[in-house]
This record gives sequence, C-alpha cells and structure tokens, in this order.
Amino acid sequence: MSPTSNLPGLPAHGHVTFLGAGPGDPGLLTLRAVEALARADVLIAEPDVLDVVRVHARGGVDTPLQQDADGTSEGAQAPTAAPDRAAANLVMEAARGGRRVVRAVTGDPGLDTDAADEMLACAAEGIPFEVVPGIAAAVGVPAYAGVPLRDAQGTDVRFVDARTASDRCWSEVGASDGTVVVSTALDSVAAAAGELVAAGRKPDTPITVTVAGTTTCQRTWTATLGTIAQVFKQAKVLPSPDGGRPVIAVVGERSAAAQRDQLSWFESKPLFGWRVLVPRTKEQAASLSDQLRSYGAVPHEVPTIAVEPPRTPQQMERAVKGLVTGRYEWIAFTSVNAVKAVREKFEEYGLDARAFAGIKVAAVGEQTAAALIAFGVKPDLVPSGEQSAAGLLEDWPPYDPVFDPIDRVFLPRADIATETLVAGLIDLGWEVDDVTAYRTVRASPPPAETREAIKGGGFDAVLFTSSSTVRNLVGIAGKPHNVTVIACIGPATAKTAEEHGLRVDVMAPEPSVHQLAAALAEFGARRRTAALAAGDPVTRPSERRPGARRRRAAAP
Repeated sequence: MSPTSNLPGLPAHGHVTFLGAGPGDPGLLTLRAVEALARADVLIAEPDVLDVVRVHARGGVDTPLQQDADGTSEGAQAPTAAPDRAAANLVMEAARGGRRVVRAVTGDPGLDTDAADEMLACAAEGIPFEVVPGIAAAVGVPAYAGVPLRDAQGTDVRFVDARTASDRCWSEVGASDGTVVVSTALDSVAAAAGELVAAGRKPDTPITVTVAGTTTCQRTWTATLGTIAQVFKQAKVLPSPDGGRPVIAVVGERSAAAQRDQLSWFESKPLFGWRVLVPRTKEQAASLSDQLRSYGAVPHEVPTIAVEPPRTPQQMERAVKGLVTGRYEWIAFTSVNAVKAVREKFEEYGLDARAFAGIKVAAVGEQTAAALIAFGVKPDLVPSGEQSAAGLLEDWPPYDPVFDPIDRVFLPRADIATETLVAGLIDLGWEVDDVTAYRTVRASPPPAETREAIKGGGFDAVLFTSSSTVRNLVGIAGKPHNVTVIACIGPATAKTAEEHGLRVDVMAPEPSVHQLAAALAEFGARRRTAALAAGDPVTRPSERRPGARRRRAAAP
C-alpha cells in the first residue's frame, strides 16, 4: 500500500505531503517528490520553489497561493494573513476537505520550522501526513560550489543560521577548528565573519560565499574571514539593493581557493550562466534546450515561425486517402511539422499508424524519425550521412519496376520548401506527389523585454537553425547586438546571417541542432580556457557591453 493511502477505519480526512524541493536546481527533486506531486489535488508552495515543483503536478491542480503579476490569486482570493500563516491555513482547510495536499518548501522540510508547526497541527487533528525529504541548501549549495564539507580525517561540521544564532553558538563554532556552514544574507556575511573572528577563528581562515546556489545564476566568491568585506567592496557586490538575498558561506580549510579551483565542477561548465536564444517553439526546442542546460546555459525559446494549415486542404486530403487505398510506395517526411500535419489529418479521419501498413516510410533525420516513432511508425529509411534532403537522396533506392509495384512517392512538406528532394526523386525514376501539408508564416513579435535584450546585448548567444530563422528573428525582434555570439547550423544559414550584417562565430560541423549546441559549448570552453590562461576573470559575452559588469554585481 502507498504510504499516502488512508487506512481503513480512519477519519475521511485528506492527506498532506510535506515535500522538500531542494535549494533551486529542478533536477534535485527526488523521484518520491515527483510521484507525490503527480497525485496532488492542491499544491501549496513557497514562491522560490513554485516553478520547480509545478511542472510535475497534474493539469488542473489547485495552487491557491500562486499570485499573478497584479497580485491577485489565480484561484481563490489572495490571502490577507502573513504568508506563512496563510499557507498553514490553506493546508489545513484543504486537508479537512478530504483533498490530497502537497506542501512544498525550499530545501528540506525537517529544517523548516514552519513546516514542523504545520505537521504538529495535522497530528493534532488526526490528518494523515508524510514527509518527503529534500536536499538542504546548507548541503547542496557547497556541493555545487565545489566545497567539500569533510575530508578523510572526518572533519567536524557545524551548521549555523546567522539570523537566529546566539552568542553561545558563535563561541562554540569559533573555538572549533571544524567546517562551519553559515546560512545568512549577502549583506550580513561580513558581520558573520566578524562574529567568528571575535569568537576565536583566525582572520586568515578561508571562506567561500555562494549566492543563488545550484542554479545557473550561481556565483561564488572566495576570500578569508578578514578580507571578505573588502572583496565584496572591490567587486562592487555591495552595497546593493539585493543585499538581502540568502547565501551559504562555508568557513574552513576545505573552502580554500586552490582546492575550489579544482573542484568547482558546476560554475566551470562551458556555457555556465549564458543566456542562449533559441529561435524555435518550445515543442521543437525541448531536447535542444535540455542539451544547452547540461552545458550550464539558460535557454530562452522564441518562436520565429508559426505553422498554419494549407490554404487549400483538398490536395492534402486526396493524398491521405491515397495512402489508405494503396496509391503510394513511399512517403517521405522532411520535418517534424510534416509528421504532425499528417498525424492530425489521420486523426481527423479516425485513422492511426496502422494505415501505414505496406508503405515504406522515409525520414530526413533523427528528430523527424523520433516524431514518427512517437506516432507508432518506425521509418524504413533515415540518412546514414548528412541529415538533409541531399543526404536522404544519397540513400534513396532508384525505382525498379521488378521490385517496386508502385512508382509513386507522397511528399508532404512546407509551402516554402526547396525542390531538391523532388528533382532528385524524379531523377531516380519516381513519380512524386509534392503536397503542401502546412504553411510557415512569420511568428508574432516576442515581448518588448525580449526584443530589448536581443538588440541590447542581453543574450550571450543565439542559435540559428535555418536561413528562415535568421530572417524572421531580425524581422520580428531586430538584429542581435554585436557582443552576442552567433552560431549557425550550416553554410547557407551562415551566409544569410552575414547578409543581415551578423558576424558568425560558430558553425556546426554537421547540419544537426545537437551538433550546433555542442559546437557552441566547445566555443565557450575555449573562451574560458583562454581567459584563465591570461589571468583574466571568466565572463559571459553579454558582460562586454557597457554597464553590464555593474548590473551583474548588483544582481548575480
């Protein structure tokens, strides 16, 4: 039986899961947490982790604490009580109503005093609850900063919350030579360092301070207890209106700069913190964005092309009926959108993948093949070399009247596609029904904030996956700033970019979006290596524009 199931004979209350969402990285959620979120009727989450947990909740889950931009609630009226008290009231109200509640907190619920009080309230009313532990910030953030808390000698580790630490607490950790992990605010780090020195720690004891830990906005400073205030001042980190941001400071020899240089695995990723513009829809960009995140980047998807049905659907309707009646020997898909267009037409007629029985299916590349497999169709032909129309023709067999009972190919494609594949198939002896399955039109302009970031150098790189993405992005949002790294999928796309006055910095070795992302990561790695070899700080391309360094110091 699932631990979240009500036992026979107990009151018909709901159930509460107190869930630790970790310090910020969505990938640190546990499998148990994802399972609980998928079953929740009500999700009550702290604002810092709402976006982390909400993606795993089922559609229609009630989020009564979620506030939209103007401060009104998406569901119930916005609570007027203090946030913590309001959350506790909502938890109890939903549970009393027999609903399954997930209460998500930052880090681990066992270290959250409000969560502990809410658990006691559940126990007092006989409401069943469970606890799903999460990774505490005091443990997860140092790991992402490259600061081990213990060594082979079994160093003592003490955890201190500077907001509530007593004089006795500071005296005890000051007299110790173990590692001290301090939870505090950015503008309170110097005061905490002073407390430790006053309590007996040497001023030359190493300290690392990490803000926005485990996220791609993470930034870490290394100093000593005696110099950390000066380091912040010289780096123009403080004073800052963001001085109240929470940080994790680690004090002890294991946080020494020399050791952290070897162990800083997260911030040394090749595209760490880079804002990368991906001019594709979220559906098209999903796997590409995941790949960019693995390199430490922050992908930002901006659709430049919208897909619409053909103006005259009759041609497409006749072709789909021809598939069923045996008119074609082959069907060739040259894009994911072509697969989607045929699939939608099939569903309109009540057909499914079984209608492809007896027909040979070709896909122009791996992504198109994956879309077909998701439809239930395994392609018979995918290019063994270049993933393009030319690559497909290289492997396409010539028409043979002895072995091929039918000589016709169905080619559903965009209205702006080139004639390369059609001409090549005709040369191989095939008859081709070249059918417009969908139209591509320029997408609507992105929000003003995004347009300003594109033109003002707010993005570190942009990935162009076709000539049309170049033309359309410039048309709807303007030309990227000259500090932005321009990465193109191939020579034709690069030529179009140059015609629009853009400097091409990166080109994929093969016409593949994943090869393009890998090429950008290699560019970022070379850039980082060159900066370190020259003794320069590692910066992002966007930090080269005027005023960028000052803004970064204010908001890491």
